[in-house]
Amino acid sequence: MTGTATRTPLRVGLVGYGLAGSVFHAPLIVATEGLALDTIVTSNPERRKQALAEFPGVRFADSPDELWERADELDLIVIASPNKTHVPIATAALEAGLAVVVDKPIAGTAAEARELAALAEERGLPLSVFQNRRWDNDFLTLQKLIADGELGDVQRFESRFERWRPQLKGGWRESGDPQEIGGLLYDLGSHVVDQALTLFGPVVRVYAEADVRRPGAETDDDTFIALTHANGVRSHLYASATTAQLGPRFRVLGSTAGYVKHGLDPQEADLRDGKRPSGSGDDNWGKEPESLWGRVGAGESPLTGGGRPVETLPGDYPAYYAAIATAVREGTAPPVTAHEAAAALDVLEAARRSAREGVTVEVSK
Repeated sequence: MTGTATRTPLRVGLVGYGLAGSVFHAPLIVATEGLALDTIVTSNPERRKQALAEFPGVRFADSPDELWERADELDLIVIASPNKTHVPIATAALEAGLAVVVDKPIAGTAAEARELAALAEERGLPLSVFQNRRWDNDFLTLQKLIADGELGDVQRFESRFERWRPQLKGGWRESGDPQEIGGLLYDLGSHVVDQALTLFGPVVRVYAEADVRRPGAETDDDTFIALTHANGVRSHLYASATTAQLGPRFRVLGSTAGYVKHGLDPQEADLRDGKRPSGSGDDNWGKEPESLWGRVGAGESPLTGGGRPVETLPGDYPAYYAAIATAVREGTAPPVTAHEAAAALDVLEAARRSAREGVTVEVSK
């Protein structure tokens, strides 16, 4: 049997080298056995210099159109450009016969996501969405606790992705132009909604609040979403840039016990600091100290010693691209599908309407 190590690596074109491209995608692509970072699309001289310093020999293109002109030299396109470009670039890549990974959100609407999914299916090509937070350490730990029955029947899921950023940073993510698909609802909201759907399945009802808190802000920077799942679980999801005191990342309440976890998975901070996964599976990537472990118990606050500490499983962002490599080579389902992304967008669109109109929105099954 021929192993992955002896195969010719899949050649990857990366569109965009801002935060998403440089911090997340490029390092993870390079760390994945069977993938090779071939070309980065950016016309920014400083970003080219930065990329070349870390990835000697990588090629560059000024625009995605240059990739379609030599599509036979590539196998996979990763789209890490601004949100408004996701649909047109993904469409062009699929029409060029290339497998595609799109950073979240895949599109501005669920209808657009389903159109992309249909195009990928028509062409017989993998299309996936980079929902890396499914491989956060706390999420993997929570999945195991639920699967092992440690909490009984989950009744309420609280998830917070909160930050304290009282000053605006500028850029398209904070733009009020609807075409930019900015704001926290579609940014951090994409993560917390995807996690809730992954854990507890379809949603039948959505209520949301989306506020603009910071002076000069043009789009939502403090958002709350309440979901009623078809199985009866209620999810309360928070995404904010204006939280002066951060709450627990997860508080999950079940019929026999609850799980409370503070702090964020360390992988993003490590990637920002220039640390890289080895790809060998034997390093300390994604691990956190015992002092940050969550606690499982009932009847007392974990902050006063209630419950027992539960070791946090290592986070594993590299697993996403390993699964992508398998999907491209073997035709298996990608780790996150466009249809799953469309279901999350159904919820986000309902949340946007709920916040705008002050109503609870039913989500059609």
